[in-house]
Amino acid sequence: MPTAPTASSSSSGGAIERCVGDAAAFVRDHWATAPLLRRGAGPDGFDDLLSLDGVDRFLSTSPRTPAFRLVKDGQPLPPAAYTKSGRIGSQPLADLADAGKVYDHFHAGATIVLQGLHRYWPPLTAFCRDLELFLTHPVQVNAYLTPPASRGLGVHHDTHDVFVLQVHGRKLWQVWDAAMPFPLPHQRKLPPGAEAPAGPPLVDAELAPGDCLYVPRGFRHAARTAETASLHLTVGISTRNWNEVLREVVELATEEAWFREGLPVGFADDPAALASSLAERVAELRRFLDKVDLDRVAMRAARRFWAGRAPQLRGQLRQLLALDELDDATVVRRRPGVVCRLAVRGDRLTVLLGDRDLAMPARLEPAMRRLLAAGSFAVADLAELLDAPSRLVLVRRLVREGLLEGMPNPADSA
Repeated sequence: MPTAPTASSSSSGGAIERCVGDAAAFVRDHWATAPLLRRGAGPDGFDDLLSLDGVDRFLSTSPRTPAFRLVKDGQPLPPAAYTKSGRIGSQPLADLADAGKVYDHFHAGATIVLQGLHRYWPPLTAFCRDLELFLTHPVQVNAYLTPPASRGLGVHHDTHDVFVLQVHGRKLWQVWDAAMPFPLPHQRKLPPGAEAPAGPPLVDAELAPGDCLYVPRGFRHAARTAETASLHLTVGISTRNWNEVLREVVELATEEAWFREGLPVGFADDPAALASSLAERVAELRRFLDKVDLDRVAMRAARRFWAGRAPQLRGQLRQLLALDELDDATVVRRRPGVVCRLAVRGDRLTVLLGDRDLAMPARLEPAMRRLLAAGSFAVADLAELLDAPSRLVLVRRLVREGLLEGMPNPADSA
């Protein structure tokens, strides 16, 4: 995968503050209910996340589809029109970017879309993780490089919330209220007639570099470029919703025999009798739901989110190679963006570390809480809680697992 710069996503503050300014006011006044336009995120805008040069560098390394695609007049172009064949070792490939063809299509009016950048472009990986930890909803990001005077899709809505971060050039955006509040993923189409909003837009603005526009799920919008090309990031929030959680609650009833019984013979001949039996089953379902352990359902939903946030292991190779040199004087810190939750059950401590559980003796809980609360610390700082061999074993294991990372010794660079 192409290389990317290593700028920190928090160079101008946390990710949510860079997008909206006052995070508490955003949650109170805008989240899911109203668009928000924020002008000027800083003197450098969002160039640290992805620049025009970064897009050029990405395309010059022959990425493979579906990491990128081309769209013109709202329709995807066939990949064969801008890809070429090649080999990696003995493996033939047919989906490599042909940079010359890509730029020819761009010059002819096609938009270049870079997809799933949160997976492989380090500045955006860190930025999205920071947003996820604030929102506790999954976050993804695509980039759109659009030629001058180009219109994208017509009036439409998205089934996820969006932050639009303008990186280069300018783009004209209009946002109207929702014709279908909180659409689900399968409800991508607007209701008939909703493509022509009757009232004026809630937002009618030209975004310049450094501007951010928040568009809630379901709010209708349309965009077009001005006289210059435009590069913007679309940060999508795949909002978890009550429909999903409530379905899980009802799904618990599948453990009950009465819920799995087949419909009676001849049910289709007598809908009235079926309706009567259905009323009895609905009453039974109500009684069942009254007994559901909702705390357990809520914990499962929360755990599912945290378990999907694996440690981001950039630089891990050097960390592993330096493990044998780790001693009491080594200064370590919690990796930025890493998820860690603790749970004690009897004499066992479970450490939820994103995509894995670590099992430890419960006596290590005070040391774990100490190191999680610390910004950075020397291994010897755990001396009052653990003897020398024990603290070295613990810290080395947490470096291997991606929770901690060793920090450079200032003396090494003097």
